[in-house]
Amino acid sequence: MSTVRKSGLEVKRRSRLLAWADHQMHSALFSLGRALHRPWATLLTVAVMALALALPLGLFIVMDNLRHFTGTVQQSREINLFMKMDVEAADVEALAQSLREREDIAIVEVRTPEQGVAELRQVGGLAEAIDVLDINPLPAVLIVVPQKGDDSALIAMLQALSQVDLVQHDAVWRQRLDAWLRFGERVVWVLSVLLGVGALLVVGNTVRLDIQSRKEEIEVLQLLGASDGFIRRPFLYLGVWYGFGAGLLALASLTAAAFALRDPLITLSTAYGSHFELNGLAPLHMTMVLMGTTLLGWLGAWWVTGHFLRQTRPTET
Repeated sequence: MSTVRKSGLEVKRRSRLLAWADHQMHSALFSLGRALHRPWATLLTVAVMALALALPLGLFIVMDNLRHFTGTVQQSREINLFMKMDVEAADVEALAQSLREREDIAIVEVRTPEQGVAELRQVGGLAEAIDVLDINPLPAVLIVVPQKGDDSALIAMLQALSQVDLVQHDAVWRQRLDAWLRFGERVVWVLSVLLGVGALLVVGNTVRLDIQSRKEEIEVLQLLGASDGFIRRPFLYLGVWYGFGAGLLALASLTAAAFALRDPLITLSTAYGSHFELNGLAPLHMTMVLMGTTLLGWLGAWWVTGHFLRQTRPTET
């Protein structure tokens, strides 16, 4: 008897699981069919959501590219030491060697006055002006790359050297740049939250209209004893389809915008001697965007259907 009872329970569980999976598939296809049955209304909803989502995503891509573009600037911690004109080349080499022996300095490069003049000759229009000069007006330069960490003590030490006329360091400028990047990231997060809530409300309002059109059907199902999960499921899938479609359209729009801006940006960066190229979202980030927009659509539909079902649930008399 116990064996027969266990087999009967297993059959019931399996039949329930199959029924649940069948209803999941039916709800997903049914909701997709209802969305495709109204193509213009669906396209309008998806387009509004896509525009709301594309703005923070576009700002995220811009900030990510700026972070990569300024990465070399932020990581470049070079300190330029302009030597006094009366310092001999041997003294410059001796100073460079002594600096290389310090633990807080990674690299020391010597730039001679002759090398400086050669670089200036490559700049358009300066070669003839340099030939007019009788003497080389450029000092020797030491390019110091410190180890990672606080540079303040090292800067103070270098400024105290008697052979050094000027110490050029861009720490303040880098700090300002970091501050602007952090502010930009915060703006992206704030806009993402606001526009994400807007997209959620768009889904909720669209699903609410679909619920109103099927109000009598839902009331009949409730009187027959259908659970809230059974009634809610098709509308949740409807929100999922809206969110997934909006994510695809937003990614497609950003890809088209990137292609439209790529050539002018390459031309502009080449004019400034840079090889900067606009990078889009990685495949992993695209997948995360689609998952996020799908979840957003699901949440909007879940919120609206839950509110509606609470109001229309039959009460015992």
